[in-house]
Amino acid sequence: MARYTGPVCRLCRREGAKLYLKGDRCYTDKCAIQRRAYAPGQHGMSKKKLSGYGQQLREKQKVRRIYGVLEGQFRRYFEVAEKQRGITGANLLRLLEQRLDNVVYRMGLGESRKQARQLVMHGHFTVNGQKVDIPSYQISLNDLIAVKATDKDVDAFKVFAESAAAKNPPQWLTVNTEMMEARVIALPTREDIDIPIEEHLIVELYSR
Repeated sequence: MARYTGPVCRLCRREGAKLYLKGDRCYTDKCAIQRRAYAPGQHGMSKKKLSGYGQQLREKQKVRRIYGVLEGQFRRYFEVAEKQRGITGANLLRLLEQRLDNVVYRMGLGESRKQARQLVMHGHFTVNGQKVDIPSYQISLNDLIAVKATDKDVDAFKVFAESAAAKNPPQWLTVNTEMMEARVIALPTREDIDIPIEEHLIVELYSR
């Protein structure tokens, strides 16, 4: 599958915002935005005023890069969100939050969504007792997401569990770090998503 494999710090610099693609490093002085707060490339330091379309495109690219989805996938999420009741932009973000790789990241069992996606693809997690290795799997209300029983003694997951205990999970998840599992007690709402996104610009872009 096509996937961006270059330096992810360039993506943050291109969007002019922290996308938290490298986990804990993004909270330190080593963050690329802290050191070089301008776009990459020869003309990165030049100031250009974006058009309306440019703002909409950059917002869409920002969300795609945060959740690590391809253009075709993102378009399909939007089409589903558009058909659902409620506000299309909020529906879109909710669908992205319900991805299994994102839920694993929200549980604290991965420093970044990219790492969480890799752990899911390697078959380390179960949903309601069944192994699921599809990162885009949509989590539903009352689902139980857990580290596979045979993997709970792996040192890496013990380290993840220790660090997860110090993090605050979203209100729609109840996380048991000792058991390395979480239950979905509610579907995420727009208020639960703390990422600085102007989703109405994405809706405007796809409505052109």
